[in-house]
Amino acid sequence: MHIADVTMFYAPASGGVRTYLHAKHRVFSHLPEVRTSLLVPGAERDSLGNHHTLPALRLPLGQGYRFPMRGAAWRDTLIDLKPDLIEAGDPYVTAWSALEAGQRLGVPVVGFYHSDLPRLMGDRFGRYVERRLNRYVADLYSQFDSVLAPCNAMANRLRGWGVDNVRVQPLGVDLTQFNPQQRDPTFRLSMGIPADKKLLIFVGRNSREKNIDILLATMRQLGSDYHLLLMGPGMPHHVPSNVTIVDRCCGAHEVAKALASSDALLHAGTRETFGLVAQEAMASGTPIVAARAGALAENVPLGAGILCRPLDPVAMADACAALFSNDVAASGRYARRYVERHFNWDGVMHSLFEHYQSLCHSSQPHAVSQHP
Repeated sequence: MHIADVTMFYAPASGGVRTYLHAKHRVFSHLPEVRTSLLVPGAERDSLGNHHTLPALRLPLGQGYRFPMRGAAWRDTLIDLKPDLIEAGDPYVTAWSALEAGQRLGVPVVGFYHSDLPRLMGDRFGRYVERRLNRYVADLYSQFDSVLAPCNAMANRLRGWGVDNVRVQPLGVDLTQFNPQQRDPTFRLSMGIPADKKLLIFVGRNSREKNIDILLATMRQLGSDYHLLLMGPGMPHHVPSNVTIVDRCCGAHEVAKALASSDALLHAGTRETFGLVAQEAMASGTPIVAARAGALAENVPLGAGILCRPLDPVAMADACAALFSNDVAASGRYARRYVERHFNWDGVMHSLFEHYQSLCHSSQPHAVSQHP
């Protein structure tokens, strides 16, 4: 079986989608008679092994993302690859190209709904835009042979818009890389953080839906007994004295060490569709304090952390105090066991591969309507 992935959600500083694709191709490379291809935007047309790029417009202030403007080249490249199944990982030009290529080839096309586009855009531009995008997403994803959503909340939203054939497909964690054994007793000293502080951490880009301002307000509530480490591109520099900033894209090894060397992850995001950094923290033996919203409400179980009222720094500070009033290490051990059971990449991907096999054996590709 030849599986081709296509998405614009792939850049040097990108997060969950890139991690998912790399994990998929790594696990599938060990399966006999399975071949994978990846088609993503780049500065120019290029191919290196199973990795293919087509030129696309670099987005200003887009942290390295590129946006394809015309779909014909993407459709034709997918047709030339001759896959047995195509998966589209974004709701834009490449998704329509994947559908058209699948129709020409007579192969199933899967749409992975990684990001809640209507809500993200609605937060910025208002409810009218959100309603229009609801209809756009429903029209697009109704044409896929199967639709994957990373959590139940997202799957239910899609079903509510009239999208059938939705399957909950969680992401996973590299349990070797994100591991309590990555803890470094010299880490705090290297960051200039006193050893006696309760160390909280958040890793990710500074985008509106991450609610970094709520984290900073929480730290003002908590005071000098606590310290927060913010790691990721675009982080603010005017922060309380109990906050340390690492304003850049950090490598996986650096993130794994930081997570394992911290006491808890602090996460105020309300638009998470999976919350990969929370699962990576839990795999590292680090419990979670997070907003009770989105995928975090599903994927942070009782015993692995504390969830609180969204967008409320006082509630988040109270949740931190509650976590540290109990056995934080025991919460971290439970968090690790939970991720081992539910979010091991090998188990996640073998389940996905079985779904692919069923589609290839039974699916009749949809007819594709004209996209806007």
